[in-house]
Amino acid sequence: MLMIDDVLKPVHGGTDSGPLPRYDFSTNANGLGPDPQALEAIRQADPSHYPDPLYAEIHTALAQHHGVAPEQVAVGGGASELIHRLTRLRYLRGPMLILPPTFSEYARAAQPAELPLLKAQSKDDFLRLLPQATLAFLCVPNNPTGEIYDFLEEAAETAHRRQAHLVLDLAYYPLCESPPALPRTAWWLYSPNKAHGLTGVRAGYLLAPHDLTHFRHMAPSWVLGVHGEAFLRAILQPASQAWLAQSRQKLWLLRRQLAQGLRELGLEVRQSTANFLMVRVGQATQVAQRLREQGIRVRDCTSFGLPEWLRLSAQVPEAQEALLHALAPLLAG
Repeated sequence: MLMIDDVLKPVHGGTDSGPLPRYDFSTNANGLGPDPQALEAIRQADPSHYPDPLYAEIHTALAQHHGVAPEQVAVGGGASELIHRLTRLRYLRGPMLILPPTFSEYARAAQPAELPLLKAQSKDDFLRLLPQATLAFLCVPNNPTGEIYDFLEEAAETAHRRQAHLVLDLAYYPLCESPPALPRTAWWLYSPNKAHGLTGVRAGYLLAPHDLTHFRHMAPSWVLGVHGEAFLRAILQPASQAWLAQSRQKLWLLRRQLAQGLRELGLEVRQSTANFLMVRVGQATQVAQRLREQGIRVRDCTSFGLPEWLRLSAQVPEAQEALLHALAPLLAG
């Protein structure tokens, strides 16, 4: 029997209860981070004062960056906080639609909100079920598969026509080689701390095609601390954007190098267009545990319903060499 604590238990990459690993492939944060400009802005932030409770300045800055009105922006304490807040909107309190395997926080947010959860089996199934939903999520590119969906515009049009609300989770969108066009009628969820290598800073924001003032008021007071506010302000600056552009090129090369090394071990690899890939290793949980014993952390995809696969992020050559060296005897055994 599945207990409620099992449903609510968070399962993410990048964290566990053990000592810090020598090399961490489990998190999809920028392996070349942290962004030095954003890091310096965080260090310069003054935590002896409250931030503006209305976040007027950062809402305006983000709105100008994306070409929308300030009231169409809402900041939050990371993507997870914003996802959970969405489930509490009264006009979204109906079925939630997802397309597994995907980020577990969508289903996890539906559980305490007591929203019926619809799980599509394919693109066609997602489009068929969308009119039955009030809230739907698509991760672009998808986590963990890296898939870029070719039906975003169709899904957004269907959602708009049937008064559903489609949220595009863009956690890895800034790291894509060929990012798809984003439909303007969808909601856009950003968590830029991954792309800028600062996942310990819990800061994200939501863009919607309409006024988000009510959604803002649903947040706890000062949901975003001064460090998160400084981070969001910094990443909009030209120096930070230039750093991200340069790091993307390096990450794509490292991802391709990692894929080649894994294939030379005889493994099946699925690359994304961002900074991560999936590799089929057989008993993923066992392999992940053995690697962790050697100081290498990887993302076991069993919790995604993919028990033979690991998700690995692009890391520097030294880390890749250690991973491949550790994997070879495990696979032979």
